[in-house]
Amino acid sequence: MTLHRIQSIPSLSPRGADAHKGQFGTVLIIAGSQGMAGAAALAGKASLRSGAGLVRVACPQCVLGQVAGFEPAYTTLPLVQDPMGRVSKEALGSILDAVQDCDVVAIGPGLGQSRGLQTIVESLIQVASLKLVVDADGLNNLGKRRQWVQKVKAQLVLTPHPGEMRRLWTSVSRSPLPQDRTEQAAQLAQASQSTVILKGAETVVTDGQSCYINQTGNPGMATGGSGDILTGMVAALMGQGLGALNAAILGAHVHGLAGDMAADTVGQIALMASDIIDNLPKAWLSQEKQPL
Repeated sequence: MTLHRIQSIPSLSPRGADAHKGQFGTVLIIAGSQGMAGAAALAGKASLRSGAGLVRVACPQCVLGQVAGFEPAYTTLPLVQDPMGRVSKEALGSILDAVQDCDVVAIGPGLGQSRGLQTIVESLIQVASLKLVVDADGLNNLGKRRQWVQKVKAQLVLTPHPGEMRRLWTSVSRSPLPQDRTEQAAQLAQASQSTVILKGAETVVTDGQSCYINQTGNPGMATGGSGDILTGMVAALMGQGLGALNAAILGAHVHGLAGDMAADTVGQIALMASDIIDNLPKAWLSQEKQPL
């Protein structure tokens, strides 16, 4: 497979002097479950730190207080939960209503897995023209639905790590998973009509036609919550008007850059996801200073 190799990093346009929050996107993040409130909170805060005008975190009622207490600058939406503290299938109506009031949706961080969640994720990928980032348990739930690739109507960004890629692959193809990471990501992108961010060392970003191999980041970022941050970042960039591929490239680059800045301060061993968020302002400032 021949892919066009992208070398340059996309950028956001400078903000006008009369800018207002409505111009920079409303992001809805569907995330969290009992014991996994942090994943939802990290994704929400990362989205704010990446320029989203408004962020709303939708989560099960049982973790709403924890999520809301993490960051006062985003709002929250309580969702009906199942007996295990996960978002219930009964919440689908509330979710679809909320989708109408936002520009981008992200789903998956800390969500857990259930038949109800499979239904919710599968329903969202069928919303025409919806900008949708699917990560973590969003991918794991989706991968349990056969023929889901034939139902895609949304503008999808899929963000698997290698394990999630293996699980997704069995729902997409009967062929063995290719050994080459770029080939894996490109074939998944083509089959699902999506942009794929295959995370890991030298993260691969591709829409099946073009690809970018990320050069920022370090092994210290192999820690819980790191991927949740990337999800929030990409959603924020799509909300600010970047296309899916450019949002994925810029998000992966700055995510890794913030991780490198964090490692310079605390080292790779001590690095936590919160350190990545703490370094996002400095990472974005370095991008703002780049010549257009």
